[in-house]
Amino acid sequence: MIECVTLFGAVSDEIMMSVENSPDWFDRALQTEAEDTFVEVQNCKIHYVAWGKVGLPGVLLIHGSNAHLEWWRFVAPFLADQFRVVAVDLSGHGDSGWRTNYSGELFSQEIMAVCEAAQLGEKPFLVAHSFGGFVGLETGHRFGDQLGGIIFADFTVEPPERYVEWGRKAELRDGEPARSTRIYPAKEEALARFRFIPEQPCKHPYVVEFISHQSLRSVEGGVTWKFDPGLFDFLEMGVDQRDKFVSLKCRCAVLLGEYSTDEGALAAPYMREITAGILPIFTVPESYHHFMLDEPLATVTAIKGILLTWIYSDQQDEMNEGLQKQFGAL
Repeated sequence: MIECVTLFGAVSDEIMMSVENSPDWFDRALQTEAEDTFVEVQNCKIHYVAWGKVGLPGVLLIHGSNAHLEWWRFVAPFLADQFRVVAVDLSGHGDSGWRTNYSGELFSQEIMAVCEAAQLGEKPFLVAHSFGGFVGLETGHRFGDQLGGIIFADFTVEPPERYVEWGRKAELRDGEPARSTRIYPAKEEALARFRFIPEQPCKHPYVVEFISHQSLRSVEGGVTWKFDPGLFDFLEMGVDQRDKFVSLKCRCAVLLGEYSTDEGALAAPYMREITAGILPIFTVPESYHHFMLDEPLATVTAIKGILLTWIYSDQQDEMNEGLQKQFGAL
């Protein structure tokens, strides 16, 4: 069942921060109006934010594990001049609900439900970062013929013989539940503990400050992190990721951070090899795993370049026919 409640407006005053000497893109991104919305998917409320006009080509941005949609806050508004853009909080993350068990199938249902609720149109595109790349792969595996393409952002697939399972953590604890996230009596103490995974520098301290503030929720006794620590208890990501990639029924490309040390992003040479060097693989210079925070405008340009090329490829004949009608054979 899908139920939507939509709120319109820019980022609230509570979220806005006074940052001295912040660049124009930072302020513009926070001041851009968007739709803040929830949709119910399999008895779980899924939160997402949308920018851009309905009717433009649709793009859905998927964050990584322990993260949330605000990772895309400084990218999405700058895509919205040419796309209908949505950033989603997967279940177990951000302001979305939590589940007892998570699965690739459930995550893929969340993605398609958000695409429908946000009116992303036929054949929306996915941009899927890190763990979100697994979600994008699962969505492409099940619904690839309904997608325009997937950009895997710092996510790659390993050969099966090198695969290491990241899920099924409960088995390692003999079924014991995951330890709850720590509760900090003071927000300042929690903010001081914030780290990217994997750890990396970020040249924009105001971005780190913004993201860290958005990563906390209020609970009895103080604040704690928004992610569900039991996410990987029963989730099986699967040794068959390579095979699912090979059988995708939609286009794909890979976008990497130049200095990324994330283990899930290191198999790009293997993907290049098995695709005979044809798979488009791009690198964002001077960036790490969280490259949308390191170089947001370069990330925007890379995403636009890939997606607009795909759209041109699809509509080239239509464009040429239109030119012929206007100008004839010159």
